Amino acid sequence: MTTQSAAIPAFKPAATSPVLTAALLVTLIAAATIAGAWFFQLVLGIVPCPLCLEQRYAYYLAIPLGALVVLAARSGASRPLLLAGLAILALATLANAGLGTYHSGVEWGLWKGPTDCSGPVVNLGSAADLLSKLDTVKVVRCDEVQWRFLGLSLAGYNVLISLLMAAIAAWGFAATAKR
Repeated sequence: MTTQSAAIPAFKPAATSPVLTAALLVTLIAAATIAGAWFFQLVLGIVPCPLCLEQRYAYYLAIPLGALVVLAARSGASRPLLLAGLAILALATLANAGLGTYHSGVEWGLWKGPTDCSGPVVNLGSAADLLSKLDTVKVVRCDEVQWRFLGLSLAGYNVLISLLMAAIAAWGFAATAKR
């Protein structure tokens, strides 16, 4: 009797390759998270603010880069290339955790947010255009929470998810570098 890994020589279990495991997990978590963000936006009608949209950039990077690292690991790419991919994933998701922390602080009123989506609206244009603008523009404020679960907003959950992805990528980097 043969196992699947013995029957298919190109098949390597993910457990034998930390870089493959880490990149695959980061890719899947990023894809699930961005799918959830789109669900909140398109199905539940929770319109993202400018900071929410900026926090999605790391996911838009992590999904294709993570998939490329998975493919590179499966095809036997060099260790420096794989380590570079994991390092970029770790740094991008860690930076995104920082952006999410900033956004959460804006929501909690700990500091001021960007002027284009926080604080009072100061320039409404001419009086003639005001009514037409009010009918067509929906201002989504960065300092107002639209949804909370267990006390955390979506920005707060982004911090946790981004830190998880950064930790996974860092683990994959460290485990691969030791080999």
